[in-house]
Amino acid sequence: MPDSSPEADRWLPSASAQAGLTALRHHVAGHRRGRIFILSAPSGAGKDSVIERLKQDEVAISYTLHTTTRQPRPDEVDGEHYRFITLEQFRADRDRGGFLEWATYLDSYYGTPRAPVEQALARGEAVLAKPDVQGAMQIRAQFPDAVLIFLAPPDTGELVARLSGRGTESQAERQRRVERSLAEIAHIPQYDYLVINHHGRLDDTVAKVKAIIVAEQQRVYAAPRRP
Repeated sequence: MPDSSPEADRWLPSASAQAGLTALRHHVAGHRRGRIFILSAPSGAGKDSVIERLKQDEVAISYTLHTTTRQPRPDEVDGEHYRFITLEQFRADRDRGGFLEWATYLDSYYGTPRAPVEQALARGEAVLAKPDVQGAMQIRAQFPDAVLIFLAPPDTGELVARLSGRGTESQAERQRRVERSLAEIAHIPQYDYLVINHHGRLDDTVAKVKAIIVAEQQRVYAAPRRP
């Protein structure tokens, strides 16, 4: 995009300068690769609340509708919160390569559908997925430049209190969620970012996640992973 002034008209760029102009036009026009953003969190850390706020704030990112075999909770709607399917359907989708990642959690299957993610990436869009730790590592193996964000409560005591306060599960189920959640926290060093979700400070948490997404979308190249 040379200046249209008479001085610019007389300027004949060298080959290296022309390459710079071409690269700038390319990036300004938005010709960038799509990026996958992963938001993982132990159960009860507030991941779904953060994602809902990102949607309300119209953050420029595509959202994946995850698939699960568990039964919907009273406030969940099929096609809005999850795609709820049978175990037989899930296994059929999995066996034909329909998931970028899949995992089992508390006897239920969860997966990130492959097709909508790859289609969004092909359009140069940013995509947000919300797998657990195991799923996040599966996606990073396929997309090394994926941006991994871990959302956590300020301390384990608050996490236990949040999970224990759920009235939709049995005591045994809550105990299993607590144990699994504490184990997932040990994987924080495998992530790129850690965001602490303090009770009553959702605005601050959402602002931090948005800042990460905005900054990473301006990155010219993906930062290499540390060994």
